[in-house]
Amino acid sequence: MNSEPITQKSSARICNHMNEDHKDAVNAYAKYYGKIKTFKSAKMTSLSKESIELKVDDQTLEIKFDHILQDCSDAHKTLVKMIKSIPPL
Repeated sequence: MNSEPITQKSSARICNHMNEDHKDAVNAYAKYYGKIKTFKSAKMTSLSKESIELKVDDQTLEIKFDHILQDCSDAHKTLVKMIKSIPPL
């Protein structure tokens, strides 16, 4: 996984993992980075080198990273860093 490139296939795998195992993080991204206070559901729909895309209820939200991702390992580190920088909600 360390140098696995970010592709459509790896994006789908990461999004499925986040939606199944880290729903609380996806919800926190929508609330904090997306500035959406209340919603029924949030799902990560794609991940690119530049951003993640969330589907929050019926709207699509793009959250840009603070840098261009190098690979899937960088994506993992960046998503963890993002969740750790969110103050308690």
